[in-house]
Amino acid sequence: MRPLAERSRASGQASVELLAALPTLALAAALALQLLLVGYSLTIADGAAEAGALAGAAGRNARDAAREALPGWARGRSRVSAADGRVRVELRSPAPLTALADALTVSSEAWARQPSGAGR
Repeated sequence: MRPLAERSRASGQASVELLAALPTLALAAALALQLLLVGYSLTIADGAAEAGALAGAAGRNARDAAREALPGWARGRSRVSAADGRVRVELRSPAPLTALADALTVSSEAWARQPSGAGR
């Protein structure tokens, strides 16, 4: 068995190592959270683009339908364009820094055509 003084020293070193590792663990958690937010933003953009394209195929306003499919927090962070059955949604992902949010902008595009016989 090791003497008490030696065990105490090893225990103190483990505490210092844990303290030194905490910033790295916090950074890893922040990066993981940011990746989840980007993935969620892409999923939301996909759904909104598809909703807009389907609405356009049904003869409704595709741009308005895509905007309505976005949750409230995302509407102010998005840009929606619609033309010729194609709907594009660009969404700035939530991020702690504005420059980072601009760099992590996701986009999705969907296309649908009106069924044959529609519009006649």
